[in-house]
Amino acid sequence: MTKTAERKDNFLYHALMSSKTEELKKIKDEILILRESPLYEYRVKNKYFPVIGEGSHEAHIMFVGEAPGENEARTARPFCGRSGRLLDELLASIGMDRKSVYVTNVVKDRPEDNRDPLPDEIALYGVFLERQIEILQPRVIATLGRHSMKYVFEKYGLGDALESVSKIHGREFAGEASYGPVTVIALYHPAVALYNGGMKQTLMKDFKVLQKYK
Repeated sequence: MTKTAERKDNFLYHALMSSKTEELKKIKDEILILRESPLYEYRVKNKYFPVIGEGSHEAHIMFVGEAPGENEARTARPFCGRSGRLLDELLASIGMDRKSVYVTNVVKDRPEDNRDPLPDEIALYGVFLERQIEILQPRVIATLGRHSMKYVFEKYGLGDALESVSKIHGREFAGEASYGPVTVIALYHPAVALYNGGMKQTLMKDFKVLQKYK
């Protein structure tokens, strides 16, 4: 490659990264003023932050959880509490870390008392998740928990394959996004291993499926 071609490639690369950053910032700015959300007033009242996502904008793998908890809403970072520490451990077990993946949730604001997100909340915030996926174009979407699993499977042409997490965890499914094929893998939410220590080995085994997509 000539120096001119190399400079051109570098320019195009940085332009692409800048564009992705700008588009993700637009999502954050829109969610900050999303007054139609049933979770907006709860966020403002408690001085929480929306949790948009973090990680590599070049990631091959995107992890999609369900909704932020208390720690996440205080810091604006996904999976930063006990579940997050376990997620880090699971990533390390396959030679990866947060810098090499992208982590987000379907719902970007914390539901009251850490309850499950409601269908209307998932529908409202799910649109932003779809935009994130279109911007980052991951090869793999790994869902963490049943709510994110259901949303992603139905949105990417896998509704007929949808079963409980206990039946399909760790399996690879061929979905279709606007930018091309995408592999969807359903995983247990890391929190299950905090309440049932025996599930940690199941999670570690399932995470090994992701190694080939690094």
